Formats: sequence, C-alpha cells, structure tokens
Amino acid sequence: MGSIWEIDFYSRPILDDNQKKIWEVLVCESPLDISTKADSLFRYAQYCPSNQVNSGWLRTALQEAINEAGKAPIKIRFFRRQMNNMITKACQDLGIPAQPSRRTLVLNQWLEKRMEEVYSQEPGYQGVTNPSVRLEKPLPQRLPDALEGQQWVFVTLDAADLAQMSEWEIGFGEAFPLELVQVSPEARIPGVLIFSPRALPLAGWMSGLELAFLRFDAKEEARLILETGVTESWIVANIKKPQILAEAKGFEEAKQKANGVHFIGVQSDPQAQSFAGFWLLQEVDL
Repeated sequence: MGSIWEIDFYSRPILDDNQKKIWEVLVCESPLDISTKADSLFRYAQYCPSNQVNSGWLRTALQEAINEAGKAPIKIRFFRRQMNNMITKACQDLGIPAQPSRRTLVLNQWLEKRMEEVYSQEPGYQGVTNPSVRLEKPLPQRLPDALEGQQWVFVTLDAADLAQMSEWEIGFGEAFPLELVQVSPEARIPGVLIFSPRALPLAGWMSGLELAFLRFDAKEEARLILETGVTESWIVANIKKPQILAEAKGFEEAKQKANGVHFIGVQSDPQAQSFAGFWLLQEVDL
C-alpha cells in the first residue's frame, strides 16, 4: 500500500514587511500501522507569501514535496474545510485524490509544536492562539439498512495487546503508533466491536469514510455516534437499556483516561478469529 499524506495550507501568526500574514504549507505522512516509527514519517514545510496564495503555488509546493519524498502519496487528507477548493484543485492537478478528514493526528501535533517552537521565533510573530476550525455539523445520519450491524458490544484491550495488531488478520483498517499519542503499554484502551453477517461490506464501506472517532452522545437521546470526514456523523446505535447506558458512560470515561484513544472493530460473529475491519482512533479537538 502507498503512503497517505496530511496537509495544511493556511495563514500563520506571522506578519511580513508589508504587515500581511505569511502563509505556510505543511505536509506530513500519515502513520498507517501500529508498528510505524513516528520519526520515520515524511515531513515537509514551506512558507508562502500572502500575494501568492493560490492553487498553482500549492501545486508547485506539493510537487516539490513529492520530489523530496521520492514518490507521490495515494491520497491527501486535510482538515480545513474552508480551504477545500484550493487544496482539491492543487491535488487534482497532480492526479492525487484529496479528502477532507479529521484523521490528521501527526499534522495536529506538528502544528501545535510549531506554534510553540517555530512561529514564536519568527520576526513579525503575532501572539495568538491557533484558530479553531469548528464548523456547523449536519445531524447524524442512520447507517444504510443493509450495513447495520446485527450486534455490538463495548470491550477493552490492553495497549500492549494492541501493539500486536500488525500480526492480526484484518481486512480493512488503519492504526498509529501508541507512543505518538502518549499512551503507555499498561493503559486500558476502550472500543466497540460490531458483529454482522455482512461484516466485509460494512468494513469496506467504513474504510471509505475517513473515520475520525466514536463518541457517546447523551444530549438529546442516548446514542453511539461515529464521526467521519470533517463534519459527517452516523448513528451506530440507540441506547436504551440501563446496563448498556452505564457501559457507554464507562467507554467515554476510559477514552478520556487513554488520551482519547479507542478502537472500532467489525467481525462476522463473536467467535470469529479475524477482523473484517479494525481501526485505531483518537478523538482530538481541531
């Protein structure tokens, strides 16, 4: 499988000599496996003058990153929906699919680090916080009838057990090294297993959604929600039984203790020895 990149192209809290904000493109490789070494992931950064902010400049910068990496990625992820047109156009010109996504863990950490260590050292730095990219979200959708799981259950695994994930038989999936998200081998990682006779089609459908994270929503009615893309979400289950409600609350508490890390797995039945799908996830605020 080829590499997937995460990119951000946006203004930084730095003013040039004309008091215009300097822009920057950041490119980094997404970890796809739990055994990935974080320091081996490709990274590329380049400032852009404010009067050259367009898809042509971005396309050229991405081509330079490709040249430096030695190969093009199979897909590019980005989390700033307001940059959709410019990023999509630049990527299309290079023949690379661009996907709005909240699965940009390495990029988010890198941005925070550059805010603290790089931008503050630049001439013209303006002391501001990193702007949020919160957007209006549509109501959660129902899963397609043909893909709804027949059964699901809350579970937990030791982080040390998850470290063996690369040895498991998995149809569709994606993970990241636990040290990247500051999770110790002793941590308990919560998750949800979905069982369905249509496990493989369900996992295949989920693999195209840019999975972000699972969350328990109790604001209006108790529901388990799967967040995908940048703003999309899906109702995995409505929760009514008191015992399951308690387990859902326990899932959220365990997720917070594990720095937002959790997982979702898809199997044909509880006795299955393989996974049609398995994704390691982390809930982060953008």
